[in-house]
Amino acid sequence: MKIKQVVNSFAVLVAATAFSCNSGTSTTETAASENPQQKQQFDEQHRSQFHFTPPAGWMNDPNGMVYHKGEYHLFYQHNPDTTIWAPMHWGHAVSKDMIHWEHLPIALYPDSLGMIFSGSAVVDVNNTSGLGTKDNPALVAIYTYHNMEGERAGRTDFQTQGLAYSLDNGRSWQKHQANPVLKNPGIRDFRDPKVAWYEAGKKWIMTLAVADHISFYSSKNLLDWKLESDFGKGIGAHGGVWECPDLFKLPVEGSDQEKWVLLVSINPGGPNGGSATQYFIGDFDGSRFVMDRQFETTLKSKPVAEAGKGHEGIWLDYGRDNYAGVTWANVPEQDGRRLFMGWMSNWDYANVVPSEKWRSAMTIARTLSLENTPAGLRVVSKPVKELESYVAATNTLDAQTISDSLVLSDKFSAFDLSLELEPAAAGRDFAIELSNGRNQKVLVGYNASQNQYYIDRTNAGDHSFSDKFGGIQYGPRIVTDKSFNLRLVVDVASVELFADGGKTTMTAIYFPDEPFTTVRLVAAKGAYKLSSGKIVGLKSIWNPAV
Repeated sequence: MKIKQVVNSFAVLVAATAFSCNSGTSTTETAASENPQQKQQFDEQHRSQFHFTPPAGWMNDPNGMVYHKGEYHLFYQHNPDTTIWAPMHWGHAVSKDMIHWEHLPIALYPDSLGMIFSGSAVVDVNNTSGLGTKDNPALVAIYTYHNMEGERAGRTDFQTQGLAYSLDNGRSWQKHQANPVLKNPGIRDFRDPKVAWYEAGKKWIMTLAVADHISFYSSKNLLDWKLESDFGKGIGAHGGVWECPDLFKLPVEGSDQEKWVLLVSINPGGPNGGSATQYFIGDFDGSRFVMDRQFETTLKSKPVAEAGKGHEGIWLDYGRDNYAGVTWANVPEQDGRRLFMGWMSNWDYANVVPSEKWRSAMTIARTLSLENTPAGLRVVSKPVKELESYVAATNTLDAQTISDSLVLSDKFSAFDLSLELEPAAAGRDFAIELSNGRNQKVLVGYNASQNQYYIDRTNAGDHSFSDKFGGIQYGPRIVTDKSFNLRLVVDVASVELFADGGKTTMTAIYFPDEPFTTVRLVAAKGAYKLSSGKIVGLKSIWNPAV
């Protein structure tokens, strides 16, 4: 086993604003001899039971997400030594279904060029790089090097793009001898390459976050890169630095149209404070991204109800805890889905949340689609169908009118709840209350006067670690349907709301003193009818018997 190089010791880097999508580097990598999952119980307080978490240490952004030979690979920003952001590595795990994960040894270590910050991975099917063969194409990782010594010295070129490759399905990695493959032209924030094959032009496209905009680069071989164009200056939300982009094409549901979607994470500047991910819809010709006219008009009109507190973006998730998410590469054509996962935290408090052995979880994997709504074209998110394989028990809810409140369940702490609600009259509020025996609760509801969904974690448990953690988060309702279609995916320390078929999505974490097992539907007397519903208890991926 090769030994990782020792990187200069760092002071605790709590002020992570400039580094939210970043990681570290190393000159030599191999598979470690020990399995990080060995004898790990995963039963600590607040440990997610069906969301991905690292065995120990710090985790932030998902990286290098690629499907290859029957496995979904997930790499992630990782500090294996402490539970705070510090010298970044690429942690690694694989899954057959994006729910149950096998932890693997660290894939990339810091080296003399810097730490390994965020990036992507592809399968070089046509061996354009020459790093593999036609019969055994290389897995190629493209990532940002962050050189702390260069940053401390006041240089602006301390972020560059590096490349590593694997010929054994990601179990060991070799860094390219010519690293960095893309040098810095003198821009302080120059990072997070998301690379994809552009079939029409027979070339690779790199979508790169560059300070306050996105730069598109192209390459025929993954090694030599040419700047094509820039997008984003003065467009969308600019409350913080742009990070972790992703560019992909989606069909418009119910039509023969296709559009390109550009994801851009931003920190700070989210609709409810801190970190969040905005997106743009348009067309891409292999060189330039041009926004769809209707989408551009909506964006320029800056609708407060949709943008949230006047921020100028249109957001993938309006909750405070879905950041830096990107999509999997190389998903088989016969599958056809665009599959997404995000980091379930926020840089306002990520370094101080009360988990002792590990920090952070990922969102549930989601399928993204593009649909027409009364607000225009919007990206729609839904949990992946694979979650249905983890059902422990199902309670079907009878249709009935709510008289003040209705207990939906009192036995699950990890569950998938679906409800169809019909209002008796317009202008009425409702809430789904998750609570425990210590008078702690989270409210997930609808504010009729504002036409907004919300998550209230004011009394959800411990938030002494940060004055930015508590409070209420809001997201717009963008459909005009009379009835409400709601889905809540709840783990022991998180809730993910998919409202109106996923047209409004909100994600929030919390830290109660004991799990929330009581679920109530609360509404003014006679204001809502539960027309259908079910609550599905979910198995623990760490202990299937639970």
